[in-house]
Amino acid sequence: MAKRKSENLTLFAARSEHRPLADRMRPQRLEDVLGQEHLLGPGRLLHEMAAAGAVYSLILWGPPGSGKTTLARLIARQSGAVFCAFSAVNSGMTELRETVDAARRELALTGRRTVLFIDEIHRWNRAQQDGVLPHVESGLITLIGATTENPSFEVIAPLLSRSRVLVLHPLGKADLGTLVNRALTDRENGLGRAGLSILQEGLDELIESAAGDARKLLNTLEVAAEMAQRAKASAIDASHVREANQHKALLYDRAGEEHYNVISAFIKSMRGSDPDAALYWMMRMIEAGEDPLFVARRMVIFAAEDIGNADPDALKLAIAVKDAVDFVGLPEGVIPLAQGVTYLATAPKSNASYLAMGRAREDVGRFRALPVPLHLRNAPTELMKTLGYGRDYRYPHDYPEALVAQDYMPDPLKGRRYYQPSDRGYEKQIKLLMELAKPARAASGAIARTPPGKNSR
Repeated sequence: MAKRKSENLTLFAARSEHRPLADRMRPQRLEDVLGQEHLLGPGRLLHEMAAAGAVYSLILWGPPGSGKTTLARLIARQSGAVFCAFSAVNSGMTELRETVDAARRELALTGRRTVLFIDEIHRWNRAQQDGVLPHVESGLITLIGATTENPSFEVIAPLLSRSRVLVLHPLGKADLGTLVNRALTDRENGLGRAGLSILQEGLDELIESAAGDARKLLNTLEVAAEMAQRAKASAIDASHVREANQHKALLYDRAGEEHYNVISAFIKSMRGSDPDAALYWMMRMIEAGEDPLFVARRMVIFAAEDIGNADPDALKLAIAVKDAVDFVGLPEGVIPLAQGVTYLATAPKSNASYLAMGRAREDVGRFRALPVPLHLRNAPTELMKTLGYGRDYRYPHDYPEALVAQDYMPDPLKGRRYYQPSDRGYEKQIKLLMELAKPARAASGAIARTPPGKNSR
């Protein structure tokens, strides 16, 4: 269970030597916030809110590192409200209920309102967002949601209609340069005590790699400063920045190479029947903010491709996991994900259906659109019957075991065998059924089987 962060704003400026540089360098006043002049300039909404000591429900929409969390904290601080924050990735209805109960007590005892900040609010499903709505409507909670996704698609309409959507922009190069200078000269919260400077080439490399993301800029700067100190250099250069960019604590980029590396490791661990490794890679993705439905979709594909008819229940379970995750949302949705991963990893494996699909696809590509044999064609009109459509078709249910000597392939493909079941799991029984069906189908050279019954693992 994730722990909800609840801040009394008198502790807002509390320091810890172990806090990352990006957290230590958060502005303590709205006037110190860089960028977002369209929201913070004189006469603009946030400027007027701060001047009036007011706070409204807001949805802050902007890219990572644009200052959404910082603005939410400062707005709450200047209004005198209690500030409670949690991430939608690892918090759910339990944390929401706790916050609402605390807000009621605070209002009754001190008269102070509560600002609830939900980071990555787009991660909450509709039911979870609906849970906030009555408390926003009643005025008990003032909601500030942060999202990197278009709120028109990710935030429910009732919440949108009760909130003001503010669009934040990536920080410009000048603002990022100012931020670097602040961090290098601030002796209390920054790196000022190290006495380091930064060469222009290092600054250019740092700003370019940050791509408008202040958090990424400061995280990289902190590691680059450590690299420079280890090398006993007095200034940070481009090589220190490049090396720092390669030292990420949890390397996982949802849009980059590591995304594909981790999902590959996840699939291969399940395929190799290692539930422990599969769980590790799954949690790597979830903890890094991956969409849990993306993980569930990969599990559905895996169940059909790598388990197949060796355990027909695997696909049903994977679909159930997908539905459960979609219904419950995070953080509780990780529980059915874990159940599904351990089941799929330990299930008997067969890719016979997948291989059969590939063989059939090759023949489709090679022979293109072969004509359907006349006896397999439907004949809804007299003309079609006259032309021989459906003639000589043998209805299998009229024969013992519903098997009859009859061709179902186009002439060039007679006798083709695409599906070759393994000896694992339920496919062993399928293979036996296909062998027993051979005599009744011998005249055509084709192979049929009765439908599988109840799966037994």
